[in-house]
Amino acid sequence: MLWLILAIIILSVLYGPALWAGSVLAKNSKSEYFSGDGFEFARLLLKELGMDDVKVEESLAGDHYDPLTNTVRLTRLNCGKRSLTSVVVAAHEIGHAIQRREGYLPLVLRTRLAHVGFYAEKAGAFLILGVPIIISVLRVPAAGLLVAAGGFLALGFPIVVHLITLPVEFDASFRRALPILAEGKWIPAEDLKEARKILLACALTYVASALAGILNFWRWIRFIR
Repeated sequence: MLWLILAIIILSVLYGPALWAGSVLAKNSKSEYFSGDGFEFARLLLKELGMDDVKVEESLAGDHYDPLTNTVRLTRLNCGKRSLTSVVVAAHEIGHAIQRREGYLPLVLRTRLAHVGFYAEKAGAFLILGVPIIISVLRVPAAGLLVAAGGFLALGFPIVVHLITLPVEFDASFRRALPILAEGKWIPAEDLKEARKILLACALTYVASALAGILNFWRWIRFIR
């Protein structure tokens, strides 16, 4: 019974934020709201902000901002409609472009570490799986422990990236996008409350990834024990 309760808690923590975020985005994507879709809004807002160097493209891999190519990528699912979701999601991604323009340090760090984190996780798993082989071949337990320590450090690297990502996402939502939307030019004041929920949903999409990374690290610790 205790394990069942623990499993329910873990699943709720891992998938609860993503499910809530999905429901908020879907709820506000049904009715027509804006005179254009999210793509048109993004281009219009970027032009007004004097950020014509930022490109806007369609994405099949989720709404995101690519700081390496200075490109806002939006999906037809969320931003191809004339809805509140389209406007707010586009504003959130433009928030990341504003971070890049202003040299926001957490975004700079995440950009530099993100690709390293992907390969570090693979390398960490490889090293830990190789510990028994190294010990059996070299017959030096200390060598195996040293390799295991290196593997755990590599596996922990993506967690650092996730922890840096969280403030980046919340900053893009509430310090960059929200003030723009709260001016009242793009959305009326009565819709600001729902816009806040959408901005929170945009930020929470990365919380599950961070928690999954921590759970994966804990799973490897149990495995090596």
